[in-house]
Amino acid sequence: MPTQKLSNYSYGPDAFLELPSVLASYGFQSLVLIGGEKALAAVESDILAILEEAGISVTGSFVYGKAATMANVDSLLQLEEVDVADVILGIGGGQALDTSKMVAKKAGKGLLTIPTICATCAAGTGLSVIYKEDHSFDFYEVTGPPLHTFINTQVIAEAPSEYFWAGIGDGISKGPEVTRAIQEAIGRGFEPPHIALLGRAIAQSSLDALYKYGEQAMEDVQENRVSPALEEVILAIIISTAYASNMVVQPTFDLTTCHAHAFYNGTTAIRASRKHLHGSIVAFGVMVLHAYFDEESQLARVADFNKKLHLPLTLSDMSLSKEDIASIVEYTKSTAEYRNTPFDTGRLAQAIEKADQFGQAIKEE
Repeated sequence: MPTQKLSNYSYGPDAFLELPSVLASYGFQSLVLIGGEKALAAVESDILAILEEAGISVTGSFVYGKAATMANVDSLLQLEEVDVADVILGIGGGQALDTSKMVAKKAGKGLLTIPTICATCAAGTGLSVIYKEDHSFDFYEVTGPPLHTFINTQVIAEAPSEYFWAGIGDGISKGPEVTRAIQEAIGRGFEPPHIALLGRAIAQSSLDALYKYGEQAMEDVQENRVSPALEEVILAIIISTAYASNMVVQPTFDLTTCHAHAFYNGTTAIRASRKHLHGSIVAFGVMVLHAYFDEESQLARVADFNKKLHLPLTLSDMSLSKEDIASIVEYTKSTAEYRNTPFDTGRLAQAIEKADQFGQAIKEE
């Protein structure tokens, strides 16, 4: 049986102060920073001051690029500063952190993460999403989770609110996707072990927190205000959904995503949709998932929530149209979701159209 690994985490306005003690607990004496340009500008000076006072060496600080591509990973792996560092500190949003995770795996080094926005669960997962040079989806890579994640709630509260908004959209997918992926696997004869059932329970708990606190948390982040509601949503997105993913991605099964993310990955084939944030498109993908299985009450709940938070309700909200459905569905055949939780592409096309029609009706109410 494999050893299960989960990321430890610290959170709060003073989370960065935990860096020296965490580094010392692993015996790390040097690190290299890899992050997004804006993310490094926002937090690098504070981090360097803390590390300097603790006598920890920083070998270098590098912008990862503009997207999580293998070309950017390979460029970073050529750097001497990466090679000599004891550990990698990934800083930023999903693509910066996915790049850092891949670099750490290829370099055989430990990884610590600092999410500066709350748009995905990338900071805590043991998975990298890699894209092609044209920004279409390429592949998933199991990297193993970070050793520790430092969540500075003040930094996230002060980040652009649209990332937090998209994070909520992405977050509401974990509960229904894990639940449905496991249910579908059971129908194919799969007997879920304890770790998968625990992952499902955690996934569902994250969903409850997002629906309960999501609206208030959005108000708080728009005011750059750290609050209990904000903290609950941050932990649901970055920790709970990540823990669930890490539990349901194992050497013998992968049940972390299905129809909602298949839809998102399919849309990456349509250039016009790429300007929209990942999580916002996934939020509509959750509507597609429930439409696929004719789960009318769940579809209505998601649509109502999306309307309240101004998340996408229709294809046009994502710069898409009915004419794009065929291309989206065709691209889904190349996704891990299609391999891990097989679906009927004809039904998926119908579900996309049904979700779009449902959203149009909700808009008109």
